[in-house]
Amino acid sequence: MTTQAPAPVALIIGAGDGNGAAIARRFAREGYTACVVRRSADKLQPLVDSIIASGGNAVAFGCDARKEDDVKELVNRIESDIGPVEVMVFNIGANVPCSILEETARKYFKIWEMACFSGFLTAREVALRMVPRGRGSIIFTGATASARGASGFAAFAGAKHALRALAQSMARELGPKNIHVAHVVIDGPVDTDFIREFMASEYARRMPLDGILKPEHIADNYWMLHQQPRDAWTFELDLRPYMENW
Repeated sequence: MTTQAPAPVALIIGAGDGNGAAIARRFAREGYTACVVRRSADKLQPLVDSIIASGGNAVAFGCDARKEDDVKELVNRIESDIGPVEVMVFNIGANVPCSILEETARKYFKIWEMACFSGFLTAREVALRMVPRGRGSIIFTGATASARGASGFAAFAGAKHALRALAQSMARELGPKNIHVAHVVIDGPVDTDFIREFMASEYARRMPLDGILKPEHIADNYWMLHQQPRDAWTFELDLRPYMENW
């Protein structure tokens, strides 16, 4: 009697209602178990239910990715109870604009913790499992702020710059070990309820709806990155609508 190997795991850190949910659905559609994570697991139940209803498999986890012990416990539990993490997507945002004249040390540090430090913790833990297996993908979600700072976005840009540097260093170190590390710059508004409400305003009424990024199209690119042959890996991928001013 042979024992069937567990399905590969796609671990989505920051599985919100937009990009994170779409990425989870995309990998579940390909036969991966989508392990979706945010601080409150209860908020993920509609996503898990929709994936299962579509014939996929998903499990929700509550975890504060800023806390090292919580992250270690999360990855240990997934690896022991569900299956090997073949791809990890770090998708935590923390975009909170504020004038540098009004920024507080507490909020600046919190944004860095969310958008950068938690990326280090989660990526390190999965890399420790991927390297002995000799395979895996780690994909970081970046933003316009990963490449340039803007007025009012000092904290967010600082964290996103640091996350990009982390991704670069990991890609150079882990690439020869057959771990594909990639950084995706999302440059433009993403189609979420919040953005659609904004688009309905007088200020944005003339912006066409096809000028905002669709989460499912973003997710297709994450799947593409994971499937790339290692002789032609992409490190950094920019995704932006046709009308974005860059």
